[in-house]
Amino acid sequence: MASKEMRYGMLGDDNASMEEKLAKYSGKVGWDYLKEHFQNGVLFFVDEELTLEEVGAAISEDETAKVTTWLKLADLVKIEKLHAIQWENKE
Repeated sequence: MASKEMRYGMLGDDNASMEEKLAKYSGKVGWDYLKEHFQNGVLFFVDEELTLEEVGAAISEDETAKVTTWLKLADLVKIEKLHAIQWENKE
């Protein structure tokens, strides 16, 4: 009887684009999940004209010019304490 070897791929070991990899981990989450990211200063609003995957890929690939442009145009906005308080009160 031949053994069936299990083959597990690492996240970075396939030929998928960064956007495709990030799409696997996108979805709706509650404030409890996001709170820690806010506390670490890494939570942003993403304009509906952009996708989370596009923004995530640009950040992870250090596309500084693209991210800076989005920040200047307010297509990407860092979450501030006022937003966090509102979400905290809704939970």
